[in-house]
Amino acid sequence: MTRLTGNTWIRFAARRAGRLVLSLWALVTAAFLMIHLIPGDPVRAALGPTAAASLVAARRADLGLDDPLPVQYVHYLRDVLSGDLGTSMTFNLPTSQVIGDRLPATLQLALTAFAVAVVIAVPTGVLMGVLTRGGRARRIELGFTGTSVALGTIPDFLLGVLLVYVFGVSLGWLPVAGHTGPASYVLPVLSLAIGPAAVLARLLRVQMVTVIEADYMRTARAKRLPAAVLYLRHALPNALTATITVGGLLLSAMIAGTVLVENVFAWQGLGDTIVHSILAKDYPLVQGIVLVYGVGVLLVNVMVDVAVALLDPHSTTIREY
Repeated sequence: MTRLTGNTWIRFAARRAGRLVLSLWALVTAAFLMIHLIPGDPVRAALGPTAAASLVAARRADLGLDDPLPVQYVHYLRDVLSGDLGTSMTFNLPTSQVIGDRLPATLQLALTAFAVAVVIAVPTGVLMGVLTRGGRARRIELGFTGTSVALGTIPDFLLGVLLVYVFGVSLGWLPVAGHTGPASYVLPVLSLAIGPAAVLARLLRVQMVTVIEADYMRTARAKRLPAAVLYLRHALPNALTATITVGGLLLSAMIAGTVLVENVFAWQGLGDTIVHSILAKDYPLVQGIVLVYGVGVLLVNVMVDVAVALLDPHSTTIREY
């Protein structure tokens, strides 16, 4: 087995940083171009239909919207690099301040949902892997697979609507809007967590079945190790590589999924704000929120690559460098 040197890790870090920079540039460019494709005049939308034409023209000049598109792009890049995301037209506040006020609510929702998904998926996947190893308990395997596939394909916003109807409207057990206490987290968190939990549990079961049949596991079983040691210490770590990769992708999807779920539950985070800012044609705020979401997804992907490389240094994630 080839020993990985420090130079290999340095090349890995340098290449990954380079890709991150290119991805950030593509993200900034896409955010700039995307918002300019939205029809309508954002200044007129912000000031209202009765605003004087002279006032609209002056506001457009202040925002630089009368400049040619390449000039606006250069100015936008300069401002982003300096940390200036502009001023929200609807809130009349710095975009960074509006995002800073709404970001914690979105992070709380996404991270709590991901933690719940992991807490559900890991023990379920391990248990199903142990029960169905070597083709055993075929009925349990088919039932688990069918259920997890069904749950994993339901869109999170549709699941949110169903949960609202059952537990909020019909039974009246839980609040259906806002985030004023622990009970208000239950429905939106479950809306985001159930699908990813089902996908992770199904994947982990497959990985566990494969690992359990490996030669080193047969040797461990021959030593009559306790089941907890056998499956949790020897099997689980080796089954996590693929699960971590998919888990990172699911976390990215959950971050993006907050846009719809927040609107279902009137959760005042970035997702709720971006929908209203798009309708109001608030260029700076939409661009700023898109950048925050995009940077979050890119950082999650980087952390996943690093985690997989640390967990399995001989995987293709690190050896390709």
